[in-house]
Amino acid sequence: MRAVLQRVSAASCRVDGELTGEIGMGFLVLLGIEEEDTDDDLQWLAQKIAGMRVFSDENGLMNKALADVDGNILLISQFTLFAQTKKGNRPSFIRAAKPDKAIPLYEQMIKVLREITGKKIATGIFGADMKVSLVNDGPVTIIMDTKDRENH
Repeated sequence: MRAVLQRVSAASCRVDGELTGEIGMGFLVLLGIEEEDTDDDLQWLAQKIAGMRVFSDENGLMNKALADVDGNILLISQFTLFAQTKKGNRPSFIRAAKPDKAIPLYEQMIKVLREITGKKIATGIFGADMKVSLVNDGPVTIIMDTKDRENH
């Protein structure tokens, strides 16, 4: 799994003009799922997301986690995080999980994040043409990959 974690002061998602998810301060998480992903990957990533200390403390240092600032999560599925661009100019998405594998893992991520944070997780709609808006705070953007845990 890959996640692009963005610290935001606001973020929202619309599908066909309808609001599907909206948060104030917190994380916009773009989540990519690949065929080899397991529940272990999901659990590790969910814990990392919830525990990431990138919110400012009273001294302006990034020492606070989501729970410390009463933040929320907007979780968006994004298979393009597994784009392979080695050949030519048209990306290949062969590593991205097919919907029959990705949808259950995406739904499980929503559930696990809800359990960890004790909060409703705002979402987009899996596979839909989503319009995501955000105000990146900082900007702070962190990329995590469960297959490269030693560097994340």
